Amino acid sequence: MKKGETVAFRLKSLSGIRNKGLDRQERRLPRGLVVLLLPVFVVLLLAGCGYHLRQSGRPLGLQIRSLAVPMVKSPASTLGFEGEFTKIIREEFISHSSLELVSRDRADAILLASVSRINTRAIGYDITQNTIQDRTIEYEVTNKRRIWVRVDARLIDGKSGALVWEEKGIREQVDFVVSQDPIETRYNRQLAVRSMARNVASRLFALTMERF
Repeated sequence: MKKGETVAFRLKSLSGIRNKGLDRQERRLPRGLVVLLLPVFVVLLLAGCGYHLRQSGRPLGLQIRSLAVPMVKSPASTLGFEGEFTKIIREEFISHSSLELVSRDRADAILLASVSRINTRAIGYDITQNTIQDRTIEYEVTNKRRIWVRVDARLIDGKSGALVWEEKGIREQVDFVVSQDPIETRYNRQLAVRSMARNVASRLFALTMERF
């Protein structure tokens, strides 16, 4: 091969390599475009998997604008808790949603809840000593108790009565201090009940508002 032909061949080879590099660059998406399109792909992927984003404080997949929360029911052995539970559940929906709370006969949906069981048990003790007729007697005195509750709940359509969701055996527990003062102990127990009620209310709110 002559010198002139060798030079021409090298130039042609370099041109081919340069053109291939340009073709690869042309096939690549600009970095800015990739950044802009990435959120769109993520949203489409989540939508395809059945996930939705809740907006406007209304339940996903449920066409309701109003809700009724009747008095929470409880067996005779747990009377006195239903008022506190009902109040806190209603406050949860008032504070965190745009649903209007109305009477049962006007509601698009009705949230029914019942306390199936509530109980307490001792979990902490103090050892107390007393001397009686030169004899030292030791006995345990409860200083902490655990209160637990089990709640059944369901949401029904206000017009047809059809079941929207149902959850049985929702359990919450809270510990409270037992004092020598019975009034203080009763107050601590009341705070524990309110704490359980708030946890139950959050669960019912999530079941209603975040439906897939």
